[in-house]
Amino acid sequence: MQWQGFLRKDDKLGIRNRVLVIYTVECSAFVAREITRLSASLDVECIGFAGCTDNEYAVRLLISLIRHPNIGGVLVVGLGCEYIQPEWLANIAAEAGKENAWLFIQQEGGTAATIKRGTVLVKDMLAELQQTRRASMQLADLVIGAECGGSDYTSGLAGNVVVGRFFDNLVEAGGTAIFEEIVEAIGLLNLLKERALNPEVEAKLVYTYQKALAYCKSVRQYSVSPGNFAGGLSTIEEKSMGAFIKSGTKAIKGVLKVAEKPPEAGLWLLDSTPDPHWMQFGITNPNDSEGLIDLISAGCHLVFLVTGRGSVVGSAVAPCLKITGNSDTYQKLIDDMDFNAGKVLTGECTLAESAAELSKMVAAVAAGSLTKSEELGHKEYFIPYKYQEKTLTLPPKCKL
Repeated sequence: MQWQGFLRKDDKLGIRNRVLVIYTVECSAFVAREITRLSASLDVECIGFAGCTDNEYAVRLLISLIRHPNIGGVLVVGLGCEYIQPEWLANIAAEAGKENAWLFIQQEGGTAATIKRGTVLVKDMLAELQQTRRASMQLADLVIGAECGGSDYTSGLAGNVVVGRFFDNLVEAGGTAIFEEIVEAIGLLNLLKERALNPEVEAKLVYTYQKALAYCKSVRQYSVSPGNFAGGLSTIEEKSMGAFIKSGTKAIKGVLKVAEKPPEAGLWLLDSTPDPHWMQFGITNPNDSEGLIDLISAGCHLVFLVTGRGSVVGSAVAPCLKITGNSDTYQKLIDDMDFNAGKVLTGECTLAESAAELSKMVAAVAAGSLTKSEELGHKEYFIPYKYQEKTLTLPPKCKL
């Protein structure tokens, strides 16, 4: 399976060719969204950070999205007095070889003037992106992330299982797979340890697990909801088993932090939990949209959202492909769901056949076919205040 991707000036390959409009504070969000809306193009997307004060975590995440291979142009819109400076972000885009511009609403003369100028700038960027060079891509070039949401009993029997088999195939093909939600591995420490590539990775997995468990205890909340119970899940361990199986069976090569890129191909765990001493500063994954944007910040070309009970969200920057293991959910939400893994449970196909079918859909999406969320205009994201180190460094005397 091969297709034509978009070759960036930094030699990275993308599967979309989009302009990203970024607001650097909530005060400039309306203007940024209006610029995006008036551009009237599926290839223009808006994201941003609402906070006025500094948050290194959020800044790193924004930078990672600017550098994302699916992005060809960046317009940064600020008010004029916030911490995050639009010109600085635009310069980072320039260094990555992206089309770029920035605006301060206070300097442009207010809402209407900034929207007018911003719309022209975006139109010019879209015209420039038509000249983007194309290059051949295949599965080995892809980075794909997986997230769960609205799980039910079918998630651990079909939806996540098919994704796990696909991830195995992707890794065998030379590609990169990233799974998330360490707080949905509670009760599975031994399974995590067994999957570690080497003792060093094992130590990192143990530390990350213990940190997540301490976090859940500190906020007195685990990653399980009334909807999960209504969907047939009985315990957090049962939900954890279903969530973990989406990682497949390959060795875990390491632990990534949000906005950190995998140093090589293979299977990786993404940790989005706040780091110690700041546990209360930013709840980890308050919604599925944060988990998706975290995966995208790690460089995912596209992301899976596996749901048993159903979900309608999409994602910005990278396409979101929604998978369910529940055939009833697939039929009920046919306009929102992309892939029915529930056929494995009904006997219509085998696990291997379902994973092969998913591979074909992934290739089609990578080649330009729109996911259901893209067709509907769903481009959700969520960037909170949070504290997290850039990369995982084990503290002294960390024991297995």
